[in-house]
Amino acid sequence: MSHAMGHVPDRERDRAVELVQQAYADGRLGPAELERRLELALTATASGELEPVVAGLADDEDEDDEVVRIASTGGLIKRVGDWHVPRRLRIDSEYGRVKLDLSQAHIPYPRIDIELRLAYGGATITLPAGASANADGVRIGWGRVTSKAAGRRCPGRLHVQIAGDLPYGSITIRTARR
Repeated sequence: MSHAMGHVPDRERDRAVELVQQAYADGRLGPAELERRLELALTATASGELEPVVAGLADDEDEDDEVVRIASTGGLIKRVGDWHVPRRLRIDSEYGRVKLDLSQAHIPYPRIDIELRLAYGGATITLPAGASANADGVRIGWGRVTSKAAGRRCPGRLHVQIAGDLPYGSITIRTARR
């Protein structure tokens, strides 16, 4: 069997592995089931083969509850200092600016997802030293994404996955100085 048959995007595979590891960490899967599902995830050659891997793990209703939404038409959405960062954060801002400083924040997760919907606004995200960020999931119109942070995850360090829509907006991602 050749591997050219199907291709699983890394993002989907990573998400599946992450869901399985999270379920194990939460005590919803035993070690044997963890092994079995990880093996399936890593050997899957088509997206459909990931379905049994995440079966019963990604409960969409639970996921929706966990997304923290912040919305604003204009003005500044600002989070700095010691704030509790949710696992999934969604920010909608039409004309405003967004300033998220994660460098002193309380982040109990190895990875967080930030979804930005900025029509004309701009966002600046400051990561803790050593953290990485991936903004490949951002759809850009006339806007732009500037990242000065590492793109590859480092084991044991925070990784921020950034997605969203920027018809005219812009995002700057930087890392805090130690």
